[in-house]
Amino acid sequence: MAKTATKKELTVAEKLDGLHSLQLIDSEIDRIRIIRGELPLEVQDLEDELEGLDRRIEKINDEIKKWDTGIADFKNANKDAETAIAKYKEQQNNVRNNREFESITKEIEYQELEIKLNEKKGKEYKFSITNKKEVLSEAEERRSFRAEDLKSKKSELDEIVAETQAQEEKLMKKSKSSLKKMDERLSSAYTRLRSSVKNGLAVVRVDRDSCGGCFNKIPPQRQLDIQSKKKVIVCEHCGRVLVPVEDAE
Repeated sequence: MAKTATKKELTVAEKLDGLHSLQLIDSEIDRIRIIRGELPLEVQDLEDELEGLDRRIEKINDEIKKWDTGIADFKNANKDAETAIAKYKEQQNNVRNNREFESITKEIEYQELEIKLNEKKGKEYKFSITNKKEVLSEAEERRSFRAEDLKSKKSELDEIVAETQAQEEKLMKKSKSSLKKMDERLSSAYTRLRSSVKNGLAVVRVDRDSCGGCFNKIPPQRQLDIQSKKKVIVCEHCGRVLVPVEDAE
């Protein structure tokens, strides 16, 4: 019977070298995503702003339309009042007594008061429309400016995606391949640690006698153990895997 191929048992030093190489690959993936990641946020902010401006412009137009309708209603009401006044003045010519004359006179005065009131409201509406049209012009101008900005940002984002997508896919394949070469316990620990620490740095170098992740001091004896690469050593404070300086350069 043919023997089943077994996965070669890596030494601790090889595991640390593999972890460090994997970290370099994943950090480059992170760098690409950060460069690209800022632009989608800017694009989203611009799209949200444009949506808000569209709602504002629609609301202003609705208000202007409402006031225009109001002005038209006032004009129609005044026409009705003028018709009523003409009718009442005819009736005054045929009154039988002073009481009827005074009653009709009051109706005429009421209609004349309505006309003045409608004219006053109409002027107020026209003033409001003038002011709102200025606000509308500013909002439309801003929308036009931000729409151009959005177009430019989207174009920039498309270019970056086109430039970096192939590189990212290549690095992703490399990362998966490197991760598969590790034993399951170490790969799981690396993945878990990378997702929980700042900047995705699960493996860091010893820099100036300190952890390259949290910058806490590392005792001299522990530094010697790290240098020897005979066992996987993690930072007592942040839990990151520590590698010697020369391995991180």
